[in-house]
Amino acid sequence: MSTDHQRYSTENQLATIKQFAEGRDIEIVRVYEDAGKSGLSLEGRDAFQRLLADVERGTADFDTIVVYDVSRWGRFQNADHGAHLEFLCSRADIVVHYCAEQFENDGSIGSNLLKTVKRVMAGEYSRELSVKVFAGQCRLIEKGYRQGGMAGYGLRRLLVDEHGEHKAELSVGERKSLQTDRVILVPGPIEEVEVVRRIYRLFVELGVQEAGIAAQLNREGVVTDLGRPWTRGTIHQVLTNPKYIGDNVFNRVSFKLKMRRVVNSQEHWVRARGVFTAIVDVTTYERAARIVEDRSRRLSDDELLHLLRSLLEVQGSLSGLVIDEREDMPSSSVYKNRFGSLLRAYHLVGYSPRRDYRYIEINRRLRAMYPDVIAMVVDGLRTAGGDVCVDQETGLIDVNGEFTASVVVARCGETQGASPRWRIRLDAGLAPDITVAIRMDRGNISPLDYYLLPRLDMTKSTSNYQATILGGC
Repeated sequence: MSTDHQRYSTENQLATIKQFAEGRDIEIVRVYEDAGKSGLSLEGRDAFQRLLADVERGTADFDTIVVYDVSRWGRFQNADHGAHLEFLCSRADIVVHYCAEQFENDGSIGSNLLKTVKRVMAGEYSRELSVKVFAGQCRLIEKGYRQGGMAGYGLRRLLVDEHGEHKAELSVGERKSLQTDRVILVPGPIEEVEVVRRIYRLFVELGVQEAGIAAQLNREGVVTDLGRPWTRGTIHQVLTNPKYIGDNVFNRVSFKLKMRRVVNSQEHWVRARGVFTAIVDVTTYERAARIVEDRSRRLSDDELLHLLRSLLEVQGSLSGLVIDEREDMPSSSVYKNRFGSLLRAYHLVGYSPRRDYRYIEINRRLRAMYPDVIAMVVDGLRTAGGDVCVDQETGLIDVNGEFTASVVVARCGETQGASPRWRIRLDAGLAPDITVAIRMDRGNISPLDYYLLPRLDMTKSTSNYQATILGGC
């Protein structure tokens, strides 16, 4: 299920499934549940992926799968996707039953026709819902409400109720809890606001380029909102983002129905002007935009594409940040304005971005499970009779006052040859006596094995470095 407040709650589904099983003398031996997850794809549906893995590996200790209805199997935009997954079960001699449907999944012509129709209807429901949600988001944007995303340097997210009354400032990672609440952008700490205005003054009035501004801020010890050093790209983002003049912009990038990430041209943006408190005046912002555009006007389209093609040959891939980081190239916004969008510019130089964004969800899940991993290690040490103390700031584990240990979780990735790879980030700055490296399995669902790495293995002098392990699962 994708939300908690609907008839498809997992409790209601399970009650119907149990009633169906009891009426047919089916013993339920295992429950696979994905709460709060969308059925548009397999991404994020960890329990469903485990179910399919058990089926394909032949390790399933059951011969029947009971699902609430066809839409719970998935609202795939390609109806054949759901049919293929059911075929995998059939090939393993496992029968799939849909207990809330009005037909028996017995392989008859009638049931196959109805299943196909139901699969198409499930996908169409998601498409219609996507249109309605997008229209609702656009209305909220026009009213001045923020629709997701980080506030950015110099700004903060403020929670307001349905009457516009201020409630609380949201920290990084915090979300609203009430459906009627809304989020707006407000100026952040005065020292950050002054840094933003100073960036514009240096660029517009003194003619300092992005890289020079970044170097100056870094020398002074000023860091970004993520606590990182400034770069040419991050300065350029501040200089070109309309939220600093109070504009609420939406649909710059779309990822509808989880099918394909698209960077939209400006004519497809949804923009409400002056709905937030501006920290930079419009005149200064427009002067900065003209400078960015004017410094590349001397270049023809062919020259711009030649520079982009040369960058692709050097880097092997392209992105807005990669372009902005190059001193000898126009900024990414120039390519957007000249060619309509970055994607069109990429197409003109023969580049098709195919980035896999599943790692974001995997990293989020691994971060969420990290406290449980620490607790498991601590409980195991204490069960063995150890006196254990955990530093709440660093996570460093002290055992019996004799040695320290650090725990890291290594996500499983793949090489170009499809071999598994684990990149273990070792924090030598903590100087642990032992690092416990936990390798996750290929689905990044559960631990595969454990490595004990003594401090002697950390031979580099840098505070952070990586160890890469290639191998099989």
